[in-house]
Amino acid sequence: MEWDDGVYGAEAAARHHFKKPASALTRREAALLAVVLPNPRNWSPNPPGAYVARRAGVIEHRMAVVERDGLADCAR
Repeated sequence: MEWDDGVYGAEAAARHHFKKPASALTRREAALLAVVLPNPRNWSPNPPGAYVARRAGVIEHRMAVVERDGLADCAR
């Protein structure tokens, strides 16, 4: 996935948009990157537009529920 000119992959996107490795992203930053996946060259995770920010909030909420309810344990 090309996130920007010459920016390929999630690790590169984290460093490009948030100046940190993917392993150090906050839940919000990870959600912002996920939201722009359908069209990362036209939508920006940083700064996000209104649509991206709103959708990131939905993803953040879902991640919190998965963590709270222990649903991620099945993927380990």
